Amino acid sequence: MKDQRRFLFLQGPHGPFFRLLARKLRATGAEVWRVGFNAGDAAMWWREDGYIPFQGAPTAWPETLASLLRERHITDIVIYGDTRPIHAEAVRQAKAAGLRIHVFEEGYLRPYWVTYERGGSNGHSRLMDLSVADMQAQLALNAADVPTPPAHWGDMRQHIFWGAAYHWFVMFHNGRYPLFKPHRALSVRREARLYSKRLFLMPFLAMQRAIATRRIQAGGYPYHLALLQLEHDASFQAHSPFADMTAFLQVVIDGFAKGAAAHHHLVFKAHPLESGQSPLRRTIRDLARAKGISARVHYVRGGKLARLLDQARSAVTVNSTAGQQVLWRGIPLKVFGAAVYDKPEFVSDQSLPAFLANPHPPQSADYRDYRRFLLQTSQIAGGFYAAKGRRQLMRQLPDLMLAATDPYGAHAETPARPALQVVPGRDTQNG
Repeated sequence: MKDQRRFLFLQGPHGPFFRLLARKLRATGAEVWRVGFNAGDAAMWWREDGYIPFQGAPTAWPETLASLLRERHITDIVIYGDTRPIHAEAVRQAKAAGLRIHVFEEGYLRPYWVTYERGGSNGHSRLMDLSVADMQAQLALNAADVPTPPAHWGDMRQHIFWGAAYHWFVMFHNGRYPLFKPHRALSVRREARLYSKRLFLMPFLAMQRAIATRRIQAGGYPYHLALLQLEHDASFQAHSPFADMTAFLQVVIDGFAKGAAAHHHLVFKAHPLESGQSPLRRTIRDLARAKGISARVHYVRGGKLARLLDQARSAVTVNSTAGQQVLWRGIPLKVFGAAVYDKPEFVSDQSLPAFLANPHPPQSADYRDYRRFLLQTSQIAGGFYAAKGRRQLMRQLPDLMLAATDPYGAHAETPARPALQVVPGRDTQNG
C-alpha cells in the first residue's frame, strides 16, 4: 500500500517497551522492524517478528542503514535518545530523506511521565526554539485539563532490574555480535556489575541517604543544592560545557566559596542511578578542603529530591531534569548547559557567585504555564520500566505516532488530547 507506515526501531529503553509498542503499531496495519546491535537488544525484543541483527563494525552502520531505509521503504524511525552515534546517524539520514523521526526520552517532568517528540530531544528539542510567550499564546487558544502527579513516585526498581538484565545478556550471550562497541565509555562488564551492585544494595543505600538527609535537615543552617547527573548521560555529554563531572564540581565549589555567605552550606545531591563508577564523594571532599570549606559541604547519594528541596535556598545544575522540580517549588535555579526549561522568565542569568549570594527567584506564573504546555504536548503519562506504566503509555502512543503532526504542532492546530488519569505507582524514583 502506498500510504502504509513502515517503522524501523533502533535502540530503546531497557526492558520490553519497544517490543510492546511495535505490537501495538502492527495492530494498526503498520509494518515494523527492529535493528539489534547486541544480545541485550535481541533479548528485549524476545520473539517478536521483524528483528534485524547488525553484526558489522560501527563504520559499516551508515551504509547498512541507508540500505535498510531504501529496501524496506521505511517511513518512520523510532529511537530512544538522539545523541548516541548510531542514532545521530539515523537522524541525519532520516532528515535528509524526509522521514518521520520519533524520539523517546525520560520525562522532562519526571517521575510519572515520559517524553515523546519528533526530530530531536533535550538540546535538539523544538522546545529550545519556543519562547514562553509562544506557549502562552497556544495555551490561550487550547484550554484542556492536564494529568496530575500520582500519589507515589515511578519505577526505579524496575529501571535498575532491566538495566542489569540487559547488560548481563550482552556480557554472557553476545557471541553473535563480536564487533559490538558500547556507546558509553564504560565496558559492558563494568556496567553490568554496577547495575547489579545497585540493585542488591538498594535497601542499604536508602538507609544511608535517609541518615544523610536527616542530618542536613537537622543542621539548622541555610543551604544551596547542587544537582548532579550521570557523567555518561546524553544531556551531559552532548549539551553541556563540561568535559566531565569533576569540571562542574570545581566550578560550583569555587563559586560557592566566592559568593555564598559564610554561614551557608552546599549540598551535592547525586543522581538516583549514580553507580559509584566515579569517586564523586572523594572528589567533592578534596575540592572543598582545598578551598577551606569542607565543614560546609555535604554529599547525599541518590533518592528523592523533595525532602532536600523543602528548605533549600537555591539550586544549580548542568541541565538535569530535576531542575523542573526546583522551579515548580519557586526556588531560584541556575543552569550551565542547554536545557528545555532554560527560559529567561525562570532561570537565573547571574554569575554563580552573585547567584549564591543573592539568587533571583523564578517567575512562578510563567513556569506554571510552561509546565502546563509540556503536559498538553510532549509529556505522556506512564513509564518505560514497570508494567503498569507501560500499559498506560500503550493506550496513547500509537495514535500520537500515527498523527500527521508532532505533539507541539498538533497542540497549535487542534484541541489538546484529553488528560488521562495518572494511576499511582508504588515505587520510588527521583526526577
